[in-house]
Order: sequence, then C-alpha cells, then structure tokens
Amino acid sequence: MEERVILVDEQDNAIGLMPKMEAHEKAVLHRAFSVFVLNQKGEIMLQQRAADKYHSPMLWTNTCCSHPREGETTVEAGKRRLQEEMGFCTELTDVMSFIYKAPFDNGLTEHELDHILIGYYEESPIINPDEVAAWRWALPEDIRKDIAAHPEKYTEWFKIIFEKYEEKLGN
Repeated sequence: MEERVILVDEQDNAIGLMPKMEAHEKAVLHRAFSVFVLNQKGEIMLQQRAADKYHSPMLWTNTCCSHPREGETTVEAGKRRLQEEMGFCTELTDVMSFIYKAPFDNGLTEHELDHILIGYYEESPIINPDEVAAWRWALPEDIRKDIAAHPEKYTEWFKIIFEKYEEKLGN
C-alpha cells in the first residue's frame, strides 16, 4: 500500500490524507519533519541520500526526514525514521516548524509544513543502504562554508533550514 501523507492548513491542522506521490505531484501542503542529531562537540550528523531516492538522490542533508503517518506524532515519526534510516533511536524535541515549497527537476514539488526535531547522540549510526549512501559529522560553520561553495551538493529543505534557523540548531 502506498504511503499517505497528512494534508494540513497553514496552522498545521490536519485536513485530510493523500498518497505521498500524488501530494508531491500536485504540490499540496502536507506535514513533514526534519531530524537534526547533534553530538557534544556541536557537530550535526549529516546523511547523503541514497542513489535511488525518488528526488534529491546523492545530496547531503540533515540526519533524516520524512512524513508522519496518520495517528503518529511528529516526534514518534522522527524516532521511527531515525531507526529505519540511521539504525538508532534517541530522544527528540520538536523545536519549531516552517512552511516551504521546492520544485524538483523530475516534476515533483515538496510543499511541506516541516517540523524541526532535535536530538543528541554520540555513536556512529548503522545506516540503511536503501535510504542512505553515506554519513558524516560536521560543524555548523563548516556546513555553512560548504553550502556557500557547493550549494548543488545539498537538499533544498536543508539549505532553507540552515540559512534561516541555524542558530536554533545549536547545543
């Protein structure tokens, strides 16, 4: 069965469900989350998306991201996807949300009310190769410099979050 996303209004009130691909084809606003895992050094765990992802393959981004399922909170969904993609679980805090719209070359559009979830972890992940090609720890200042020099290496939502909300990602 195809995954469905929760359609929302601009105040994050659920207004219905839609198959994920249809929501991305029609650019309908839906609920999403972006997990940022940090360590005690203030580094952010980044992932490089797997080569066969339906959009943004092989681009670097935050620790993981996805969509909550019906009846699932964003924090529960963040923990589920963190385990599925990165092979570990940690406590997460929903620190803020924002709306963005990003069209992709393949005709799909992300139009999301994205919750930023923050967690802490000190170990190495055990990545799922179906979801993640590579991972690394990086300091925010190094990420900022690399995005400026090579914006094409990063996902659209990650660049938006990092530009607008970097200070909220710190320890």
